[in-house]
Amino acid sequence: MKRWIRIRPSDDVGVALEDLAAGTKVQSDGEGSCIVLLEDIPRGHKFALRNLNAGERVMKYGAPIGVTTEPVRAGAWVHVHNLKSALDEVPDDSYRERKFSAETDGYGFPGAEKPNGSASGSGGGEDCFFQGFQRENGSVGIRNELWIIPTVGCVCDVAAALEKRAQFLVRGAVDAVCAFSHPYGCSQMDEDQENTRRILADLVNHPNAGGVLVLGLGCENSNIGVLKPYIGPFDERRVKFLVCQESENELGDGLRLLEELADYASSFRRVPVSCSRLVVGLKCGGSDGLSGITANPAVGVCSDLLIARGGTAILTEVPEMFGAETFLMDRCENEEVFEKTVALINDFKNYFISHGKAIYENPSPGNKEGGISTLEDKALGCTQKSGSAPVQDVLSYGEPVKRRGLNLLSAPGNDLVSSTALAASGAHLILFTTGRGTPFASPVPTLKLSSNSALFRKKHNWIDFDCGTLTESGSPEELGAQLFAYVLSVASGEQVCAEKAGYHGMAIFKQGVTL
Repeated sequence: MKRWIRIRPSDDVGVALEDLAAGTKVQSDGEGSCIVLLEDIPRGHKFALRNLNAGERVMKYGAPIGVTTEPVRAGAWVHVHNLKSALDEVPDDSYRERKFSAETDGYGFPGAEKPNGSASGSGGGEDCFFQGFQRENGSVGIRNELWIIPTVGCVCDVAAALEKRAQFLVRGAVDAVCAFSHPYGCSQMDEDQENTRRILADLVNHPNAGGVLVLGLGCENSNIGVLKPYIGPFDERRVKFLVCQESENELGDGLRLLEELADYASSFRRVPVSCSRLVVGLKCGGSDGLSGITANPAVGVCSDLLIARGGTAILTEVPEMFGAETFLMDRCENEEVFEKTVALINDFKNYFISHGKAIYENPSPGNKEGGISTLEDKALGCTQKSGSAPVQDVLSYGEPVKRRGLNLLSAPGNDLVSSTALAASGAHLILFTTGRGTPFASPVPTLKLSSNSALFRKKHNWIDFDCGTLTESGSPEELGAQLFAYVLSVASGEQVCAEKAGYHGMAIFKQGVTL
């Protein structure tokens, strides 16, 4: 079993795969040269493989993760006390100087190869199937749930009460009854109000819902009459509306409508569906120093396998692309997508600047405790979830996916906000990697993947899949194939931990003033 890893031959640091004590001898190259650790190195943390000068660029993943703030001796701990971000505090116009090239070989990260059968985004792998629900409008769902969607926070308690009272409807083909509470829909301005309407409409139209009750108050800004144009054409058997101010008994009327929706949803049965119809969201949170070594690469392989078969993956968390964005730019399918990717990155940097916030200060306390030192360090590990397939499109917040293959989505790093955004854009399920653990759930099945086995053993009621085994045996390719098989099982109805616990939630991106 390996005790540490040098991810790329050009790296200046090693990463501890277990707690390493001061005095441990480490072979730093293939010629038998050894260094001695000068201090204890916690699991997931970095140590210098050579002497580093102050102000020197430090390489990990074959790319820079920051610069040293003081001289660092070989064997010393490399972390926030002696390493800082090298990201600029302004939007980067030099991206365009890279100029898009259709001949780029920049697929994936340093050392990565273009995936077989997925370079064009048109598929090429052997087709496979899951058991899904074919909707009458041609869409496909992996769950057949009844959703209660409030238009405004004022009726969220009513929605929760209806969810509780309607649990008797969970039988036969109906998988669950879920109310999605949020505090918005009124007293919002400009883009915030638009975001709320787009996200709510996207959820109403999501194919994982066999029936939807839209619950309004009546006097809110985003009332049902205002929301309907955002929803667009709908089947009156599948979508029902209730304005609480117009009802003498909103609980009784709501329950009656849910029963009607249950009758309609019960008509659906699982049927074989090509995995080319599957849309998977890619997300991480509570990362540690092993996330970019175990869980994220395994997800990247799984994503490539899906895309090679004509399926779709969506990568978001734009601030966590900072420092690795050029790898994504080099993988853009065409110049239009390249320009949209440049705009995606710079627009989010301007969002930080407009609020007077530092662009580079992103890793959370938990990230840092787990061994992640800078935003570049996090981004280079985080972005590996995208695998090596070319980028086919860039989506604005709340925009449904239109092109199969790898898509980038504009959304922040916040776990619940970005996961809700993934669901709103059409993700049937979400692969969520973590080194720290979290119980949260989104509107769609949220699969938790641990970067280390200790977390899997400790929080087996949270974690669905252990990627920490990679520190002991196997390869990302083997584990990614196992994960892909598990994804198909979940798409076919196997419940994940959060579903078994009855967890579900949503959150909407807020940027402006609340009245």
